[in-house]
Amino acid sequence: MSIQGSGTSSSSAQAARKAFAIRLRDVRRSAGLSQRELSRRAGWHESKTSRIESAIAEPSESDVTKWCQVCSAEHLVSELVAELRAAAMMWLDWRRAERQGLKQLNVAVREVYERTKIFRSYCASMIPGLLQTPEYTTAVLDSLRRRRQVPVDDVAEAVEERMARQRILYEGEHRFAFVLESAALRYQVGGPAVLEAQLRHLLRVMSVPSVSISIIPFAIDRTDRWAVESFYVHDEFQAHVELVSAFLTITNPREISMYLETFATLARMAVTGRAARELINHALSELE
Repeated sequence: MSIQGSGTSSSSAQAARKAFAIRLRDVRRSAGLSQRELSRRAGWHESKTSRIESAIAEPSESDVTKWCQVCSAEHLVSELVAELRAAAMMWLDWRRAERQGLKQLNVAVREVYERTKIFRSYCASMIPGLLQTPEYTTAVLDSLRRRRQVPVDDVAEAVEERMARQRILYEGEHRFAFVLESAALRYQVGGPAVLEAQLRHLLRVMSVPSVSISIIPFAIDRTDRWAVESFYVHDEFQAHVELVSAFLTITNPREISMYLETFATLARMAVTGRAARELINHALSELE
């Protein structure tokens, strides 16, 4: 089983929306109402009800509230609104996520990082956030802000939040397994001086007892698994994927198992310890 690109990446979000649509349909049926009657009482066209129950259209929170009121199920409003918000957060497009700046999204995932016992990270082209220097993070976030036209410039605050998050590398009972493609050691973000400092920092972090850093050599046979999208797995309860258009949160156990299996396969292809240090030092020598 493998993950190739992002073709399956939205299936968790789609499944959540479908499950929510079925939940609303069941509420209607329990009330003994047809789609036509619910629509009449709610004051909207019957096609809207059909589209909501088919998960073609996403209801608003006010739609869900009205739905429950019409079905005499007001006691379900808060529960269903919470489910609606959770489903929406699974697929969070960057424009919506970052309309108030970059810091907010970083703060939103803080709790997930803090309660994760085993964190697995695969990065194909960049150094992952938990291993970044402030200068590298600044270059990354400033580039993202300009490219995605984020209206608020809070890069400094977002960098501060990310740096604060790194304390979990040294505190508590956490374990971290990072697998990097060799390309991540060479892609320059912020210029050669920033990359050089970043690689030297990577060498230092490798000595942290809770951290394992593996690197996949360029020359390795990629028949079993080639590079895929960068992803992060929190224990076995959640995975995150950063796509071009959106931030994907995966909670479906079947999909999480796919990412765990892919991570394990990629980790077997990677080198650790002295061999990994040699790859980093070789990348450093190329900058001289």
